Amino acid sequence: DELPWLDTHKSGFVPALEYFWNQHAVKMSHIVLVVCGSANAWIQKKLLRSKGGLYNRLTQRIKLQPFTLAETEAFLHHRGINLSRYQVIELYMVMGGIPHYLNEVQQGTSAVQAIDQICFKKSGLLYDEFNQLYPSMFTKVENHLAVINALSKRPQGMTRRELILKSKLLEGGIITRTLTELEDAGFINILYPYQKTKRDAIYKLADFYSHFFHKFIKNAKHLGSGAWNKLATSPAYRAWSGYAFENVCYRHMNQIRKSLGIEGIFSKSASWQAKGDKALPGVQIDLLIDRDDQVINLCEAKFTREPFLINKAYAKKMRERKLVFTERTKTKKAVFNTLFTTHPAIKNEYYLELIQSEVNMDVLFKD
Repeated sequence: DELPWLDTHKSGFVPALEYFWNQHAVKMSHIVLVVCGSANAWIQKKLLRSKGGLYNRLTQRIKLQPFTLAETEAFLHHRGINLSRYQVIELYMVMGGIPHYLNEVQQGTSAVQAIDQICFKKSGLLYDEFNQLYPSMFTKVENHLAVINALSKRPQGMTRRELILKSKLLEGGIITRTLTELEDAGFINILYPYQKTKRDAIYKLADFYSHFFHKFIKNAKHLGSGAWNKLATSPAYRAWSGYAFENVCYRHMNQIRKSLGIEGIFSKSASWQAKGDKALPGVQIDLLIDRDDQVINLCEAKFTREPFLINKAYAKKMRERKLVFTERTKTKKAVFNTLFTTHPAIKNEYYLELIQSEVNMDVLFKD
């Protein structure tokens, strides 16, 4: 366990391991070496992509994934914590599916209380976790932090060119290696825009806690206990919760595809945007599902405490969004509006006119 930390400067640890394995252990059928540790970059460089004595020696790779919502709910239930699914999602939007973080939630507390105690009290695990997290995983961590800090300010994501400008890192091997390491460790996602090439890839911050830290904890530590109770009613909360819930849905695309009945159809998740002109307004679509059965789902995530209501103004926005998309892309596929909701939306006249499919939060909790 924590093998990377044995490989200190001038220790000669890796050459010694190579020698031991190739000269002795490889001949011993009763020896199994299991390597694990939090320094993801070290494991990638020295083992998974080794060009030395450990090249092609791996038998199995096990990438430890965060809990899904179903696993998070089961974990909390096992600890005697019975929250509504809405509150479980609230916790997930802050902590992701990290068991070490979720283990701090105590019986008898609401999601708001738990977040307040864990994130805003000085004794809370996540009060200052950000400043320890990245140095524990990466060398030359200032490059990784520059990328994370830049992406935290643009939840809809950035292109590589935009990221270079905002992070002030130079084009070339350094940023390529940094982005690769962050993606391998699950801190960022790469989304390819519809009808664009890989050069136009969008990089998005995928780590829930890192986003939450930059959005709230970093600038609200002075508020102390009770901070989250105040912040959870602010306009900043509404903006953050929308993007965070969208990221929850993105992480549970398998469940969403099953709900839509398209798990057996090849599909790709993408984003799309268009600048406005004299003829058509600008449009930003953060998530769409491009399907091989000649359908495209334009997705919209709505995190609300009450059933979502499409009013006249929002209905106009949805009509414009669909119109601009079909006109600009010239797609021949059918275009469906799809809602991701916490509670089932109210089926008024606008809903019946505009929405072809809806996925509510219970779907996200399925295995």
